[in-house]
Amino acid sequence: MEWTPLTSVAQLDAVDEASQGKPILLFKHSTTCSISRTALDRLQRNWTDADDAAHVPYLLDLHRHRAVSNAVAVRYGITHESPQVLVIKNGRCVHDASHFGITYAGTKQALEG
Repeated sequence: MEWTPLTSVAQLDAVDEASQGKPILLFKHSTTCSISRTALDRLQRNWTDADDAAHVPYLLDLHRHRAVSNAVAVRYGITHESPQVLVIKNGRCVHDASHFGITYAGTKQALEG
């Protein structure tokens, strides 16, 4: 899985622009949380090369980039949770899941739906 690190608020404009062409996956990851590690591992184990070709996955380290996480919540009108998966299409959040609700199948369906 080829993650693009999400490290600045300015990158959100690029996320919105890229989401006009294909869905964007944002994974908000807490590096100190075992549930977050489990959800991340589940996605990575199932993600395929075809998924990388069709979708752009961004990884946000919540501890290192709290301001970015706050900006994501405001921009997309979602409540902050950790871990959390967001699917962005046409500059809008069309799917969000957190904790054990994060699954490869659910994420894939949101990306392709």
